[in-house]
Amino acid sequence: MFTSENGRAILFMMLAMAGFIVNDSFVKLVSERLPLGEIMFVRGMMALVLVLGLGVFNGEVRRFHLLMNRLVGQRVFAEVTATVLYLTALFNMEIANATAILQALPLLVTAGAAVFLGAPVGWRRWTAVAVGFCGVLLIVRPGMEGFNAWALMALAGVLFMALRDLTTNVLPKNVPTLGVTFATLVGVTVTGLVLSLGEVWTMPSLLDLSFLAAAACFILIGFVCIINAMRIGDISLVAPFRYSIIVWAIIIGYFVWGDIPDLPTLAGIAIVVATGLYSLMRERKRLAEAGPAATADLPG
Repeated sequence: MFTSENGRAILFMMLAMAGFIVNDSFVKLVSERLPLGEIMFVRGMMALVLVLGLGVFNGEVRRFHLLMNRLVGQRVFAEVTATVLYLTALFNMEIANATAILQALPLLVTAGAAVFLGAPVGWRRWTAVAVGFCGVLLIVRPGMEGFNAWALMALAGVLFMALRDLTTNVLPKNVPTLGVTFATLVGVTVTGLVLSLGEVWTMPSLLDLSFLAAAACFILIGFVCIINAMRIGDISLVAPFRYSIIVWAIIIGYFVWGDIPDLPTLAGIAIVVATGLYSLMRERKRLAEAGPAATADLPG
């Protein structure tokens, strides 16, 4: 069981990836009938109701005044821009290909942490992240069918996601995580409303509303967990565990869209999982060499 800060951050990261890919799947299903702005607005309103309910229940809403911070605004801007770019690409690509492009994010976050935040990133961590990315490339094999010009838009979205995560890492500790989630959802929801002004609204069916409600729940899980992961863990250690999302993408692709993984895909998944386990083992070894005080709260 993970009890160290890095261990809990890794667990949060894996939960966030599961939440995001399930959200993406529900949104992609609804996008066959509803436009982007309407989806973002309706899903956002549902998620905001959930966040406010949680905030009132645990008393966090009383700390929302701490959100008046430049870094919170920067994070919201990065999240909104990334959401519009990535969802637009997702609607026009296979979900596995879009998710694979998303896996450039650990490389960008690791590089950003080293360059802008002064994080200690050794050659082993760089190697683990790069090898994991190669595993992702093996899964989707860029240049083949399904990888097209929309990939550039998805990649632009990933750049803003990296800005979001680096900003999250330096947020003041007194800013509540649920509050950051609330601010992010407000930004995404308002953006959806603005986009919808140029769209033809479609009356959602009961099934559409059910899918959007589920998406709201899972994106809330994703937002809360990704914020916690970036705030409490070593950013260069936690980043490779983003690769876990590709495993979820393959599983969902099979059960929802009937996509059957071939042998290269399975090999890529094995590489992705192995790099994550290697990163965790390296961290355990590093803390063990640092002495008993550093490993007192390490998972046994």
